[in-house]
Amino acid sequence: MAENPMGKTSGYPDSFDPELLVALPRSTNREIIGVGDPLPFTGEDVWHAYELSWLNKQGLPTAVIGRFSFSCNSPCLVESKSFKLFLNSLNQEKFNDKKDVISLLTEHLSKCSGDKVGIELIELDASADQTKTPEGLCIDGLNVEIKDYHPNSSLLSCDENNVIEEHLYSDLFKSNCPVTNQPDWASMSIYYKGSAISHESLLAYLVSYRLHSDYHENCVEKIFVDLQKKCKPQVLTVQANFLRRGGLDINPVRSTHGEYIKTPFRFIRQ
Repeated sequence: MAENPMGKTSGYPDSFDPELLVALPRSTNREIIGVGDPLPFTGEDVWHAYELSWLNKQGLPTAVIGRFSFSCNSPCLVESKSFKLFLNSLNQEKFNDKKDVISLLTEHLSKCSGDKVGIELIELDASADQTKTPEGLCIDGLNVEIKDYHPNSSLLSCDENNVIEEHLYSDLFKSNCPVTNQPDWASMSIYYKGSAISHESLLAYLVSYRLHSDYHENCVEKIFVDLQKKCKPQVLTVQANFLRRGGLDINPVRSTHGEYIKTPFRFIRQ
C-alpha cells in the first residue's frame, strides 16, 4: 500500500493501480476522544465521486457519479487523495459493463478499509433528483459572540428541565485538512431527543472548529461524543455534508440508533 500522498506532488496514473490506496486506522482518533469497543454509535461515511470514468469495450469513455458507503465499524478510513488517484487510475481501463467496475472497486476498497464497501454508480441524468436541503431549523442567524476557534466542549449547554425532540443545522462549519491545512466546509446537522440544547451554545461550539485540523470523520465523531457527554440525549444523530474537494465529497453520519440514519443524501451545496 502506498505512502500518504496528501500534501505531496503526485503524478496521475495511466493504468489501474490499487496500490495507490492508503488506509488510516480509525483507532488513532478514537483513542484521543476516549471511544473504544463497543462503539457508542453506529453510522457510515458516504462519499460521492464526481470524476469517475472508464472506457467501454469499444474504447468510448463512460462517466458516472459514484457513491461509496463505508461502515464506521471498518478498521480504517481511506485517505482522500489516495482515493482520488485510485479512481483516476480507471480512466484508460476497458470494462464490459458497470457490474465489472463495481466488482473491481468493491474488492480493493473493501480490502483497504477492512470491511465490505457499498457502491452505487449513478447516471448523470439521475443525480439531480437526489439533492436536497438540510432538514430542521438553521441556527446560523443567531446573534452570538465568538471567541473560540479551537474545539471547546465547555461552550455547550442544555436545559435538563426541558426535554424535546429537535433537528438543527448550520452551514457555517469549517475545519481544516490535518496535512495541507486546506479548508474543509460543511453543513452540520444535529438531530436529538433529550434535554434542550441551547442553540447559541451549539452554534458557538460548531464554529469553534474553525481553526481545528482533522479528518472529516474524526470531527463528526468528536462532536457526537462531546454532545453525548455534555447533554446525554436519549437519541442523537450527527451528520456532516462536506463540500467537494478534489472531485470528492465526504458525508459522515453517526447515530445512537441506526433507524435515524437517512441515506442516500446529497445537499444542494454539494
